[in-house]
Amino acid sequence: MISTRNPATGAELHRYESHDDAAVDAALAATAAAAQRWAVTGLDERLALLRAVGKLLSDRRDEYAALITAEMGKPLAESLAEIDKCAWNCRVVADLAPGWLADREIASGATRSWISYEPLGVIFAVMPWNFPFWQVLRFACAALSAGNAALLKHSPDVTGCALAIEALFTDAGAPPGLFRSLVVEAERVPQVSARIVADPRIAAVTLTGSERAGSAIAQAAGAALKKTVLELGGSDPFVVLGDADVQTAAAAAARSRFGNAGQSCVSAKRFIVVDAVADEFVALLLTEIRSLEIGPLARADLRDAAVRQIEQSVTAGARLLTGGTTVGGPGFFLEPAVLDQVTPGMAVFAEETFGPVAAVIRARDDEHAVELANDTDFGLGCSVWGIPEHALAVGRRIRSGALFVNAPVASDPRLPFGGVGRSGYGRELSAEGVREFTNLRTVVLA
Repeated sequence: MISTRNPATGAELHRYESHDDAAVDAALAATAAAAQRWAVTGLDERLALLRAVGKLLSDRRDEYAALITAEMGKPLAESLAEIDKCAWNCRVVADLAPGWLADREIASGATRSWISYEPLGVIFAVMPWNFPFWQVLRFACAALSAGNAALLKHSPDVTGCALAIEALFTDAGAPPGLFRSLVVEAERVPQVSARIVADPRIAAVTLTGSERAGSAIAQAAGAALKKTVLELGGSDPFVVLGDADVQTAAAAAARSRFGNAGQSCVSAKRFIVVDAVADEFVALLLTEIRSLEIGPLARADLRDAAVRQIEQSVTAGARLLTGGTTVGGPGFFLEPAVLDQVTPGMAVFAEETFGPVAAVIRARDDEHAVELANDTDFGLGCSVWGIPEHALAVGRRIRSGALFVNAPVASDPRLPFGGVGRSGYGRELSAEGVREFTNLRTVVLA
């Protein structure tokens, strides 16, 4: 059995019976059969399903948002925004996929030659708890629009969300087996995931999660010679230059760092601020934090990990300016923390911080800021603040999958999303994300 808990109270929400080996095999068989039928289904019909899913998301937004908040703890306003973004993604893919998946003519010595984007089959998705609907819908819209079927292994923490998403696709008119959710207890996840990846009915694998999980999936997929898309952790730099609008930057920094209680791979993690404006930025950041509504962390171990990172960094010389203590009573709450005078090697600099913890690192000048920003194995997003031409020039020297100038890093269904280094590889969203789940086939007519 799998038990879900409310992070705000620690109370048990529901118990679910996990899928045994026979149930996993049945799900594989159902998705494999559905994939064959869906591959020859017309694009208009495939996109009509996405539009129906998007409409149901909007119709049921209150119900789904309440489920998100109950299972992983984010404030209800953030859960509502997550559902709205999922519905938006459905509309964007339905509107733009005809162009993204259209044959592309290429001039050659042949009478005619072109590239076509053809479905792969069943895509196995391993998804995390922090955005339990968004992470799944952004993958599913891409995979299904391209003519694939989807088999989901969601985080056990959000099992209710996983089953609600399966029912969502069914209610929207998806053929039987096209989208299935597996219920697997945490102890069996490595074994079951490895077996599914190796199964010949699985064509490709996508994962959003930790480096450890990504490495395990990549190893299993490599042994089976199957394509993977990995969106892993991040330690995104938020660079504030000497000519930045510091007040605007500080307001954006607070939203980026403390949204979802800091539990986002793409949120700003390391605030690298040029000395000339560092004192002003810190003061404004502290002011901004006072007006924020922050929910609990999803689990007690996540809260404890954030506390450990704070304590180790303070021991190493960082200054704790506010927060960093657990809140009494039930639930997994942590007061939002700001650490100043952070330097390379400290826990909050070297590790990914997955909680409401902001690390301020002071840079002497632009050169030093670039050096500090690149002092990481991660490479997901980067945000640089200053006069646009200046900030863009600095940002181009920082290694990342996405560069945002005078804006916090955020995903957009119209733009590709993904990282480099230990933040993973491949892209989600936009044309690139849809095409990740296709066979890019060259056709030559002599």
